[in-house]
Amino acid sequence: MSTRRDTAMAALRDWSSPGRRADLIAAAWQAGETTVSALAEAARITRPTVYADLRSRGIDPDHRPKGTTVITNLSALDIEGFTGVYEKADAEYDAALLRWRAAHPGTDPRGEEAHAEGMRLVGVMDTTARYADVRDRLAHEQIARAERDRLLHQVELRWEALSTATAWLAAHHAYVVAVDEARIAIDMWRERAESALGRPFFCATPRDEAAYQQIQEAGHPVLEQAQADLDRAPAETADRLRADLDQAHGRRTTLAAQTLVLAGDAR
Repeated sequence: MSTRRDTAMAALRDWSSPGRRADLIAAAWQAGETTVSALAEAARITRPTVYADLRSRGIDPDHRPKGTTVITNLSALDIEGFTGVYEKADAEYDAALLRWRAAHPGTDPRGEEAHAEGMRLVGVMDTTARYADVRDRLAHEQIARAERDRLLHQVELRWEALSTATAWLAAHHAYVVAVDEARIAIDMWRERAESALGRPFFCATPRDEAAYQQIQEAGHPVLEQAQADLDRAPAETADRLRADLDQAHGRRTTLAAQTLVLAGDAR
């Protein structure tokens, strides 16, 4: 978690003045805490109240803050002929070296200049391959995280819809399905987050840094901020989200059963 997010969440946990809660929830959201259950726990309120507070401050809970780096450019890489596909790396290296030799006729293939170029190409090849792998993992985590949050929100919408539903059983079934989909989404996000955490991107040498700069100049996104945005304890977060979801669902199941009893008596 970032320091800004920690500070915002600490302030939210300590709120006491009437009317400040919504402002503090909005501040925590903008600081990067977009897990509704975490906001609800910190403020000691329910999830629907969190959604209401966010909307009262002009925040759409279905969209992440603008400060978050979203990996949207997943176009194919082509950095001096290197595509980032491991299986093609050797062939791409040979082709790149042949192009360099053709452009430098008379150069000793075993001389220092050829050796330096060969090492530079190794840096481009390795950095491009690692970049492609990490970029894809980060993008998949972001997609899974957004889907997780969307489906958890959908659970709340489905539950709220029961209050005014005319076809109550059908609406309740939609709610139950939403709970199941949210559970699956949480587990899917956990897998994607652990995968992204397990493959950090870094530049170990000046050659790596130069290759990374080439990648950025070709229009591909930087990865540092997206890596910083990763949840550092996805297993714990997933367990907490599942526990919150199951607890709420258990309570709601009890309430729904009471409604069914009353509906039966009314017949």
